[in-house]
Amino acid sequence: MERYNWNPWHGCHKKSPGCLHCFVFSQDAFYQKDSNVVTRVKTNFNLPLKRNRYKEYRIPSGSAVATCFTSDFFIEEADDWRPEVWQMIAQRTDCKFFIITKRPERIKQCLPSDWGDGYDNVLLNVTTENQKMADDRIPFLLDTPLKFRGVVVAPILEAVNLRPYLSTGLITAVSVGGESYSHARQTNFDDILSVRQQCLDYRVNFSFHQTGSNFVKDGVRYRLTHRQEYEQAAKAGLGLSF
Repeated sequence: MERYNWNPWHGCHKKSPGCLHCFVFSQDAFYQKDSNVVTRVKTNFNLPLKRNRYKEYRIPSGSAVATCFTSDFFIEEADDWRPEVWQMIAQRTDCKFFIITKRPERIKQCLPSDWGDGYDNVLLNVTTENQKMADDRIPFLLDTPLKFRGVVVAPILEAVNLRPYLSTGLITAVSVGGESYSHARQTNFDDILSVRQQCLDYRVNFSFHQTGSNFVKDGVRYRLTHRQEYEQAAKAGLGLSF
């Protein structure tokens, strides 16, 4: 499945400990741009509907679309723009749209009128970097009508117990990863293995998408480049699919 990025708006506000070293803020700072200013993008707002000179969609059928990864899909400033985005998502039923949010308390009030029990092509995830965020956010996810619910534990900052939520049978997938770059906080391999075991026990799909740049395994600390984070996570072969 090919993956494409679609960011209909840009900018966000830091909300919890996982946001401390947000990559968007770091990149924007390099260009002296204020990430706290949320703006609708000009050229690619309607990317899923754009076509090439052969009248084919630029995002081909069957693609996975990472949606709004330089902001938060449910951020307040985007309330006027979101209905149009929902319409595009509803039109492109041939693609899967992955949405990640730190604002699950806003999901219900931001759903389209034809949502029903969820769109078949939307995979909605909450992020949980520690136990508090897991306990604060996942209940909103479980209380929302959805076809696919996911939890992204990233950057994982401590051991996290997801068992009370996985036991509901409502969570489709869990993905875990560490923090990147020179300022990265420590990622403990044992914490990742713990989440994997929880997913194995409840037969929930699991992926280990990146080690983090400051990775500790068997008492040894590894300093990894951004590319190595993904390579080493893939080599670990910890994925589960049910």
